[in-house]
Order: sequence, then C-alpha cells, then structure tokens
Amino acid sequence: MLWSDPDDEPPKELRDAQDMLRRLGVLMAVVVILAMTVAGLR
Repeated sequence: MLWSDPDDEPPKELRDAQDMLRRLGVLMAVVVILAMTVAGLR
C-alpha cells in the first residue's frame, strides 16, 4: 500500500472472494477433522 492510496474498503469483489476463501478453508478443516475421526474409529 502506498501512503497516497485512499484508505477505504477493498472492492466488493475482493471482499466476496476473501469471504469465499475463508468459508472454503473452514469447510476443508471440518472435512479433514471428520475424515481423521472416521479413520481413527475404524
């Protein structure tokens, strides 16, 4: 970031993409934990 850049919110597309990536990351973590649990129970 340059000091001359206005310090406003990032564009909506960028925020949406970040939200989607965050959700995907959480989803992946849950899936991995479930897979480990199932593998451990077998």
